[in-house]
Amino acid sequence: MSSRRVLIALAALAVAAGCNKDKTVEPPAELVDLQPTLAVRELWSEGVGGGGEELRLTLGLAGDDDVLFAAARDGEVRALDAANGRERWRTDTKLELTAGPGVGSGLVVVGTPDGDIVVLEAASGERKWKVRIHAEVLAPPLVTGDRVVVRSVDGRLRALDAADGKELWMVEEPVPRLSLRGTAAPVAAGDTVICGFDTGKVMAVSLASGEIVWQVQISTARGRTELERLADVDSAVRVAGTDVYAVGYHGRVAMLALDSGQVWWSRDVSSYRGLALDEDQVYVASSEGTVIALRRRDGSIVWQQEGLARRDLSTPAVDGEAVVVGDYDGYLHWLDRATGKFVARVHAGGERIAAPPLVLGGRVFTIDEGGHVAAYQSGGSTGG
Repeated sequence: MSSRRVLIALAALAVAAGCNKDKTVEPPAELVDLQPTLAVRELWSEGVGGGGEELRLTLGLAGDDDVLFAAARDGEVRALDAANGRERWRTDTKLELTAGPGVGSGLVVVGTPDGDIVVLEAASGERKWKVRIHAEVLAPPLVTGDRVVVRSVDGRLRALDAADGKELWMVEEPVPRLSLRGTAAPVAAGDTVICGFDTGKVMAVSLASGEIVWQVQISTARGRTELERLADVDSAVRVAGTDVYAVGYHGRVAMLALDSGQVWWSRDVSSYRGLALDEDQVYVASSEGTVIALRRRDGSIVWQQEGLARRDLSTPAVDGEAVVVGDYDGYLHWLDRATGKFVARVHAGGERIAAPPLVLGGRVFTIDEGGHVAAYQSGGSTGG
């Protein structure tokens, strides 16, 4: 591992722990007793093995109709029946995996620390092709139409031909000397791809040509120390209609125009996780562990829940009338969308839940850093 990569990894761990030599580190908030008002039941659980706890690498979940796809750090990729967790197929890539899976167009895509991009057939798990881009990949690749779009840690965004892996275009944004360990996943929006970068920018790029359509500064480096000046946009943007929502570390949550990148509103919020949307609100887990609900139309705060402070939260997800978020201790928390009050909690396992919960077909799926996958169904009152 290069000295620069060591610095990046150490910086990420220090930031996540709230490390500051001039301050006393406060412990994570203790969970208060909860009388649940939302019924949550576990449907099934399954181990897929090979967690990523060594450097807090996050291998997430992806779904397509009634199939759930999961990847393990030791190289195995699995397709599971979303209804019962039964294995449909399993493929051993024989590679260390650090990114994925990305799913689309009948393909499943994973990435490695050496820059290998492996594409499998979603129906069977059969390998279609593999190419090497010579840069570590941490974010799930985007599969859209006949393109596989990959964001790597060297600041490059590449489009590969989904048929054979040939590079079609590449754009590059400089990488600061120090940055968080992580990269934003690219997101498709019509004929453009939108992605965040370590410089604090969000960029829209033509899917066909790689031409930059617009770029906007969401986070700005400021402060006395290099840690204070971290400004990464490390989470996927969210697109709804003609609007784009993005958030950055030591930066802002902002609503942008899809066609031009014009900032319609912004609010100071720091997050190295991402956003969730419903019809009216934006939900974000701040870097301090506060879950915040904002009005989509103007960014005004609807509520803030501070009961999960310093619990290293995942990106939130919308589950019916609730918002669900994971934490460092393997808990899933459901918050009422209207008020932010806790309505349910389950202990999904003993490992950190860093990947966003996946809501698919009215069910919540989660994977922790130990490779434990679980499915939950929420709904109805507990009667309490």
